[in-house]
Amino acid sequence: MNLYLVETSCSLTVWFSLYVLLCYLNGRRSKEWNCRLVTLLHGLLIVFLTAYIGFIDGPWPFTHAGSKNTPLQILALLLSLGYFLFDMAWCVYFRAEGLVMMAHHTLSILGIVCALGMDESGIEVCAVLFGSEITNPLLQARWFLRQTGRYDSVSGDAVDLLFITLFACVRIGVGGHMLYCELASPKPKLVMKVGGVAIYTLSCFFMVDIASFAFRKSRTKYRRWLEQRKLDSANGHAR
Repeated sequence: MNLYLVETSCSLTVWFSLYVLLCYLNGRRSKEWNCRLVTLLHGLLIVFLTAYIGFIDGPWPFTHAGSKNTPLQILALLLSLGYFLFDMAWCVYFRAEGLVMMAHHTLSILGIVCALGMDESGIEVCAVLFGSEITNPLLQARWFLRQTGRYDSVSGDAVDLLFITLFACVRIGVGGHMLYCELASPKPKLVMKVGGVAIYTLSCFFMVDIASFAFRKSRTKYRRWLEQRKLDSANGHAR
């Protein structure tokens, strides 16, 4: 476990150093801009790494929940643990996130620490990381589009549609099946099962907010379309 503490410290140092470097090289941008760049890089890295773990290196998370951690799983867990510690500290310092997101970070950190401490269940934690982070690049893209004034466009609509679809299919649909397999298997410890229920419950809260946002945006766009249609019709009659 002492080795994990050293490796976690190294991971945290790497993410923090990357943030400092981006702030130095990209000083004209805000601190949040550079922090979100770090978040984007972590999301892309972890999605590719956990996808390789789940689909190629194995074992299959739906059938081998509670299995002993592999070196590649441990690497993914340590990289994410260092990142979540960095991002949580950044959010607390700048008061940038609400209670729900802070709860998500806390549960992620606790889940990774438990998997490392017990030396098992790394595969399902990696699966959860994959499901959580696969929508992250789209979330950051949405924020960057807003900051650059290009959100109200086809690109913004495409990013939102893909984000909502991925969230519903992967985090709620596939995530629900993963939770069922976790609860049905006798191998995972109770703490991992409770953690799985907690993180999935948070995803459901997020899904409610996302669905509400999608409804409001669709209604607004429909109203704009109706107004534009009436305007075009009135202009046509005027001519």
